[in-house]
Amino acid sequence: MLKLGDINGNPYVGVYCAASEDYAILPDIVDSKVVKDVGRVLGVRVISSNIGGATVVGSLVALNSHGIVLTNFAEKHEIARLPKSLRVCKMEEKLNAAGNTILASDKGALVHPAASRDTLRMIQDVLDVEVLRRSVAGIETVGSACIATSKGVVCHPRTTPDELKSISEFFKVPATIATLNYGTPYLGACAVANSKGAYVGSRSTPIELGRLDDGLGLY
Repeated sequence: MLKLGDINGNPYVGVYCAASEDYAILPDIVDSKVVKDVGRVLGVRVISSNIGGATVVGSLVALNSHGIVLTNFAEKHEIARLPKSLRVCKMEEKLNAAGNTILASDKGALVHPAASRDTLRMIQDVLDVEVLRRSVAGIETVGSACIATSKGVVCHPRTTPDELKSISEFFKVPATIATLNYGTPYLGACAVANSKGAYVGSRSTPIELGRLDDGLGLY
């Protein structure tokens, strides 16, 4: 299922929301209709919490069905709102905007090339998947450049055929290129998705929605 929308009037919904197969995290102050739409489209329980006092939750959080990786300035009362069934950790280094620096699904996780070895081990332990340092289309913030689910990966339009092949082999799902929000190449900023659906920035065109639908196997 696909649904067009904004979060707090902004079509870059992936900046404000992070999701897995079971949960979505949205900022504290979001219109109740958006909360309902995200929960319905993704088939998840929605958790309302700022992270580090900020509303840009999608940029600061990476998660899958096993765990959650947070920026290192996430606060104790925010962490207390997260599901107790999931492992939780903080990125204790300079590159700590977890949602931007990690591209994660239940199949694997790509991480900013400059992430430390200790961070890689922590992400692997918490998300319980294989982890690999790499850039995509020359972009090191892989979480902002792509969207990955257990059915597919959609990537920045400058991603090369060789890169798509290696990404597909790593995640063990098809990988393709796309844009959203009327030509924006940073997919992770424009939508939040799982294997059941996607909540997509309102400026996205029908052609862009079709490519996303195909790329993530949502049809």
